[in-house]
Amino acid sequence: MIRQIRTLSSSNLLRFETRSILSKLNQKDVESPSSLASESTLPHIEQDLKVSPRQAKAKAAFLSDNKLEKKDYQLSGFSSKIGQMVINVFHLDMDKARSGSVAGSKYFGECKRQGLYYPNEPLSDTAKFFYQTLKLPMSFSQWFQITTLHYWMLSVRMRAMPFKHGRNYQQKLIDRIFKDMELRMNEELGINSNSVIEKFLKDYHTQVIGCVFSYDEGLMTDDITLASALWRNVFNGDPNVDIRHVESLLGYVRSQLYVLNKMTDREFGFGDFEFVSPDQTVRPLTKAQEEEMKKNVRMKYESMKLPSQRSELSLDE
Repeated sequence: MIRQIRTLSSSNLLRFETRSILSKLNQKDVESPSSLASESTLPHIEQDLKVSPRQAKAKAAFLSDNKLEKKDYQLSGFSSKIGQMVINVFHLDMDKARSGSVAGSKYFGECKRQGLYYPNEPLSDTAKFFYQTLKLPMSFSQWFQITTLHYWMLSVRMRAMPFKHGRNYQQKLIDRIFKDMELRMNEELGINSNSVIEKFLKDYHTQVIGCVFSYDEGLMTDDITLASALWRNVFNGDPNVDIRHVESLLGYVRSQLYVLNKMTDREFGFGDFEFVSPDQTVRPLTKAQEEEMKKNVRMKYESMKLPSQRSELSLDE
């Protein structure tokens, strides 16, 4: 499957696809991560977690109860006109304002749903990949590691945006992730002690820092280093891990980074990215395909003239 993706053109941006395993393969040889992982016939040795994971006793709202986060919510015609007028009169920075709704809501939801599970409920395709195909344990901490991995991939793209915008997007995203974790620990896991929740949050914050450093090292070096970071964090350093599973997760990560790298700042900043399902294949684009999609995205965004659609983010990078 070829994703509808775009190219970055500025040479001073962080180039994060140059060491991709995709560049080493012919298009006909590229497999989806799920297919690659399923090729293994090794017996599974279950990880010893030492303790039984605490499972959700309830189910909190996926996003929040705020009407602004409802899927199809729209302002009334009168409210919309007033809002557009205020934005136009005061020349509000819409890229800054948009970071909350895009990073703190849309991209937060993208990160959260990838490894989300509840007892006795069907899993999404991506959750099946992590828990059934890769045989990872179903626990809150494991969900956190999966969420952190997806946060990191988005943060890589955010760091390639102009600094003031990328910083806003990163902060909105990580703040929302930790706020959601606090609520889930209380509402779903039944942890009623604020001091216990605070202790867990501090520990998870430390883990995020470690994950980001280790993934960044792999990003800037080679696939072996990145695979090692994935093994330590996502696979919990399991000595019995199936190496084919690590390889498939590496392919999954590199595929996401490739798609992100082909998006312009404007597309990404407006929330047009979604993670590619692990059962889909990302194939390198030809120059002609890149030029055609770049033309299409420019036509789309140049027709957006409302004050609320104002943006400094580039359509070329």
